Amino acid sequence: MVQPAATSADGGARARLRFREKAGYGIGDFGFNLYWANISAFLLIFYTDVMGLAAAAVGTMMLVTKIVDAITDPLIGALADRTRTRWGRFRPYLLWGALPLAVTGVLTWTVPDLDQGGKLLWAYATFSLMMLAYTVLSMPYSALSGVMTADSQQRTTLISFRFIAAFAGTTLVSWLTLDLVGWLGRGDEALGWQLTLALYGLIATATFATVFLSTRERIAPPPSQRSAIRQDIADLLHNRPWLVLFVLALVIMVTIVMRSGSLVYFLKYYVGQPELTGTFLGVYSVALAIGAALTPLMTRYVDKRRLMMWLMAAVGVLSCAMYLVPPDQVWLLLGINTLIGLLLGPKSPLAFSMYADCADYTEWKTGRRATAMTFSAATFSQKLGGALASALIAWVLAALGYVANEAQSDASRQGIALLLTVIPGVVALLAAWVMRFYPLDDRALEQVQAELQARRESTT
Repeated sequence: MVQPAATSADGGARARLRFREKAGYGIGDFGFNLYWANISAFLLIFYTDVMGLAAAAVGTMMLVTKIVDAITDPLIGALADRTRTRWGRFRPYLLWGALPLAVTGVLTWTVPDLDQGGKLLWAYATFSLMMLAYTVLSMPYSALSGVMTADSQQRTTLISFRFIAAFAGTTLVSWLTLDLVGWLGRGDEALGWQLTLALYGLIATATFATVFLSTRERIAPPPSQRSAIRQDIADLLHNRPWLVLFVLALVIMVTIVMRSGSLVYFLKYYVGQPELTGTFLGVYSVALAIGAALTPLMTRYVDKRRLMMWLMAAVGVLSCAMYLVPPDQVWLLLGINTLIGLLLGPKSPLAFSMYADCADYTEWKTGRRATAMTFSAATFSQKLGGALASALIAWVLAALGYVANEAQSDASRQGIALLLTVIPGVVALLAAWVMRFYPLDDRALEQVQAELQARRESTT
């Protein structure tokens, strides 16, 4: 049954969400991570080792395209906030954008019969189009969690479902992608990537349709709200909790993308056992999922702000310690990497729950609500952080003399090790310090939500 849109007067805004709706919402991020996990773990090495592009050129390309993509996030967020349909503001995008994402995903992982310059232009164009299609779906999807319920703990649980599914998608990609490329390509690696992304596109399209069919929007902006996009942006720039999360998202994404993007190189060239890639990434993804699943339990006893600080500090210490482990100590490397995944797992449910809380804070402070803009502008910083991390990996490799599919120099091997360990470790410690400035603790949030609930009830 297709769920209709709801109004802000909906009395069920603080009701407990049913398992069916939480699972239906969560499965969408399984689909998104069939793309995102491939981008994080394999796209860089696909460009350098399969398409044959120079590492430095790829680094610049990924930075430029992701910055352009990040700029579109607030635009799509503003458009979604102003969308009016019988099914709500955000859910229809899960249907409209699925096919373009599937098509552009295949094109991105296609090796054209062109010279080096032509291939680089192809990479610029197809990756930009895919990320635009990704944004058209992901912005409204993220915002949807902010209007399904007004209860903070329910939001944390809902978003935990999302990231359990996300890490399940990452696990599937980590363990099966390289095998699928081999099986489907039958010796033709380029064809294997095309067919693998086509398969992932079909699966993702089904998950997005499931989100549309199983969820409901319960919170709308105040009926009298009429604001320009510049007013939405001004509200965010005066929202201290959101500003802290903006910086935090950028910093944390540098940590996450740098670790995931360099792990393939680390195992192939530093450890010398590329066949372990599926095991390392797969176990790491399972650890992320377990961490996400434990998040609602942890937030019952520990404030979100304090929990995020503790987790990122521990990630920083363990990442730096990993540098001291010799490359032949594979099981110890696997153990530390898995523990880091367990500690990073709650990061995403916590952060996205906090974004929804920031939308409440803006409405409480200004009387205006822009849920999608709140999420999309925050995602801008995430993508910028991911772009910086991907570019930094490629630039460091190029500076240290990296040559694809050949034995690396000692300097190149040490650089690869630092990209996985010490550099993201220091960045994680920075994230823990940034979180000290987040002002919405449990007591302040309870006050905000109680006053908002009273306002909504007074309008019914």
